[in-house]
Amino acid sequence: MLLLRAREKMMERFRPLLTANGLTEQQWRVIRALDENGPLEPRQISDLCTISSPSMAGVLARMEGMGLVTKERFPDDQRRVRVSLTKKSAALVRALSKDLERQYRLLEQQVGPDVVAAVYGAVDALLAGLEKA
Repeated sequence: MLLLRAREKMMERFRPLLTANGLTEQQWRVIRALDENGPLEPRQISDLCTISSPSMAGVLARMEGMGLVTKERFPDDQRRVRVSLTKKSAALVRALSKDLERQYRLLEQQVGPDVVAAVYGAVDALLAGLEKA
């Protein structure tokens, strides 16, 4: 419950920026994953974004309809699909990044950079420990 409450408090800062740009949280996670990693297969996006495969199919279909991603079949295996950002979504990343960075700076001012660093460290350690298990 503590992690969920913290996540929700954080998203209260960022959700208005996403909705003002016509994006859901899931769509933004997909855009970020593709921006940071380049083209990926839907399964890889699901893993990175913690979105179930059935949900990912719908998210990607809506995003394709919105002109945010393109899907391309692998030439050597037509069953596999590679998802890429479009120019439209790349422009969204550039536009939103400034506002998101401003929110992160405000967060650091509010709670202190040491607290932010400690939280990142603790969450990284938690995830690393869970990965080992």
